[in-house]
Amino acid sequence: MSRYPIGPQPELAPSVPVDLGRLRQPQYGRYLDDFVPNQIFVHPRGYSFERSAMRDFATTFMQTNPLYLNAEVARVHGFRDIPASPQMVFNVVLSLGVQNDSEKAIANLGYYQAQFLRPVYAGDTLRAFTFVVDRKDRGAESPGIVHIRTVGTNQRHEVVLQYERKIMVRWRGSKPVASPPSPEADGFPWENEPAVELPTLPAAVPMDLTGPNTYFEDFAVGDVIVHANGRTITDEHLAYTYAVGNTHPLHYDRIYSTALSGPMSGEPIVYGGLVFAWLDGLASRDTTENALWELGFTEGYHTQPAFSGDTVFALSRVLAVEAAPSPWGDHLGVVTFQLIGVKNERPKALLDAHGAALFEKESNKRRSGNEKIANKIFEIERRVLLKKRAG
Repeated sequence: MSRYPIGPQPELAPSVPVDLGRLRQPQYGRYLDDFVPNQIFVHPRGYSFERSAMRDFATTFMQTNPLYLNAEVARVHGFRDIPASPQMVFNVVLSLGVQNDSEKAIANLGYYQAQFLRPVYAGDTLRAFTFVVDRKDRGAESPGIVHIRTVGTNQRHEVVLQYERKIMVRWRGSKPVASPPSPEADGFPWENEPAVELPTLPAAVPMDLTGPNTYFEDFAVGDVIVHANGRTITDEHLAYTYAVGNTHPLHYDRIYSTALSGPMSGEPIVYGGLVFAWLDGLASRDTTENALWELGFTEGYHTQPAFSGDTVFALSRVLAVEAAPSPWGDHLGVVTFQLIGVKNERPKALLDAHGAALFEKESNKRRSGNEKIANKIFEIERRVLLKKRAG
């Protein structure tokens, strides 16, 4: 350490003339013009995980899997400590990229092929990088679609999460350039043949800290689970948006959101990653309490926005049940769930009203002749590594 001497600080403002000719108005994010296929963005800041923040996230977003709450359980299962919940890792990595990827976006169009490859522990520091896969122009008067890949790496440069995303972005037009291009990195750390690094589950693990009906054997293809509880979102979402590093003003700046035109105008919209996390937590007692790992998810869409005051609910449907590979096959299996989010009406009432159409992708409704469901806010498919019942 070095010493920097500090003397008295004089008042300078009255003696320095105001020169409006030197006005700066920094802008962040990118317009469609600024995305170039094969471009790589090195995202700013990074994020160090702390035990208190990890527990706060897991409890706020209603996770019931003891791996994220109980250090002794985590160690018995072979983890060196409590791992960060996958939802926290996803929210942080996505948020680190917002300044470059989507701070000018009109809409997030979907999540694809998200894969959680390694645990994240307290003390780990994540960075994020994005690769521009494609830019689809739809004419000068229409916003375009950008297809990106994002990875999150830890301080050892190991990939902990990778996923694809599509976003809708308008042209710059007469507006100033959003921000200078990021320097291109030497390479992009996407894993083309990803494999999950997990502990080998020991034969004896606690069986009395979770419910009795959430083991691999308890799920069969076709099962539909209506999760009991809802969660009313308050203005807490404003703080949690920035707590995970998301810089898009649509989620916390009322002046910005009310100045917009069209369906996005009004109160700040709850950041979709937080909505996903609440739905995941609401489903956890019935589906993932005995999960060793969230393998990943795909075909994820926010079909309607959520706002402060909305109450969200979740439903799950079992899409596939399959054996886990060696060395986990004796103790684990893989279940694929479809997770559906709704708001402001009990999910059983919506299921009674809409039947199977509640599980149909909203983007397919026009072809099938079904109407879109106003209370449906989210849909995604997720694969989970679940413990088998001992013995």
